[in-house]
Amino acid sequence: MSMLETLVAGERGLFKPATLTPMQKMTLRFVVVGLVYYGFAVIEGMLMRAFQVTPLPFVSHEQYFAILTAHPLVGIFGSTYSIVFGAFLFLVPYLMKKPLWSVRLGNWTCALIGGGTFVFWAAGFLTHYAPLYTLYWPLPADFTQFSVVGGTVFILGIALVMIGTAFFVVNVYMTIGYTPAGWDRQPTGALIASALGLSGLRNLLTGRKTEHLVSLPVAAIARGTVDTALNAGVILFTGVLILVYMVAALFGVSLKQTAVDALLYKNWFWWGLDLVADGLVLIFVAGTWYLLATLITGKKLYMENVARAALFVELVVSWTVWSHHLLSDQAQPGILKVASGEMVTAFELITQGLAFFITLVTLWSARPLKMTFPLRFLLGGLLGFALAVPAGIMQADIGLNRILHNTQWVVGPHVHVAVLVGLTMTLYSAIYLLFPILTNGVQLYSEKLARFHFWAQLLGGIGMGAFMGMAGLQGMLRRTIYSSGEFMPYMVLAGLSGLLLLLGFLAFFYNIVMSLGLKGVVGIFVPAASDTKELVPAAN
Repeated sequence: MSMLETLVAGERGLFKPATLTPMQKMTLRFVVVGLVYYGFAVIEGMLMRAFQVTPLPFVSHEQYFAILTAHPLVGIFGSTYSIVFGAFLFLVPYLMKKPLWSVRLGNWTCALIGGGTFVFWAAGFLTHYAPLYTLYWPLPADFTQFSVVGGTVFILGIALVMIGTAFFVVNVYMTIGYTPAGWDRQPTGALIASALGLSGLRNLLTGRKTEHLVSLPVAAIARGTVDTALNAGVILFTGVLILVYMVAALFGVSLKQTAVDALLYKNWFWWGLDLVADGLVLIFVAGTWYLLATLITGKKLYMENVARAALFVELVVSWTVWSHHLLSDQAQPGILKVASGEMVTAFELITQGLAFFITLVTLWSARPLKMTFPLRFLLGGLLGFALAVPAGIMQADIGLNRILHNTQWVVGPHVHVAVLVGLTMTLYSAIYLLFPILTNGVQLYSEKLARFHFWAQLLGGIGMGAFMGMAGLQGMLRRTIYSSGEFMPYMVLAGLSGLLLLLGFLAFFYNIVMSLGLKGVVGIFVPAASDTKELVPAAN
């Protein structure tokens, strides 16, 4: 019997929220919020896909660009952050066999991320605030083009999300290092050092063989959380900077927009944003692959020490790759374009390739394996990154970047395939695996719906990325509306692929709701007096 089968073994029955521990309820709240916002992002994406085929009478051009601004942020913060943070706040204490430091802080994280996402989404929807997600200076503070009130509310929503993110970071590290009441004193410093990989680095340099105090998945979460914290700091600082200009405008004071150097701002902004795109995602995803592979197979991870070292290298690499976003910026220094934009970026192919190889060999060593839904979606996630990472490396070439930069290629084969196939299918694998654990053995309502969800997500995500990429190779720019119809065949096919994604998500969401029952879903959000007192279920 594999570890996964052991975890889900037991009596199966109707979902009863009253029987859940606070940890289970908190995690399910994160997942439900994340799935709702994923639905938001999919619907917004379909509106944009449809608009590229034919203008919609109920969507103006201003509304289109407001949707384009909110769409990736809803997907990143509202959906991905919610699901990832919820899963990790459950898994860190679960794997370390100790209580979460603060369930209350975890619930506040969920509320702030969910509420903040709604605030910035509503600001764009109501005021059409649309500087696009790049927020290039002085665009976000351009009051001749955008609503000052809308911009102020938008940034405040982002700030709420970042505060929730800071709570997540605190909760993770406090859980790793603190000593629960009644326990023997734990070595806080040694636990943190092990989680960050510092003890492993010391072993490598000194020849020692000190035992790792935390498991590899916990180490991956801890190292990815470093980038999460840095990103939150950058985005918060950037938001405060923009707010200074906006609040001043609200009081009738005009500040000189040229007071901020545009090139310095772009490097700062992309350094912070790339901590999510090329750091947090790859580190968190690699750690999730390792965890899923060991749970599905019940076997020890292949080349575990190499995997630990690769995660540490990826953490360092993630701090130095941002310049590939500025390869076509004529003012960007050439040394940064070559060293950061090309050479360091290409190294990500090695670190992610190692994670890919280690995961596959671990799965191969346990054959024959039953093709469960967690395994299906894990393989789909691996395939997504196998397609998207090389597509990104291609863009990180100064010559090719002049052709591909700012085209549909960037957001198609690279971004959408990485997110919709690589990242999202990995997250779905974790959801399918954790579902019976979090619900005390409740079975899925329909395996047919889950099977349709897999194929719709896989084919829809790859199809959308491929057809957007084909349009990009023909010269179709992103953040641009075309009314001539010259890219119509590609946009129709991309739209049909998006429809497949939407149907797959609806099948999955319906499957989850029917499995839990509508009252059960509502019951997840009903607070109980014991919600901050009970401990995490013990890991087997």
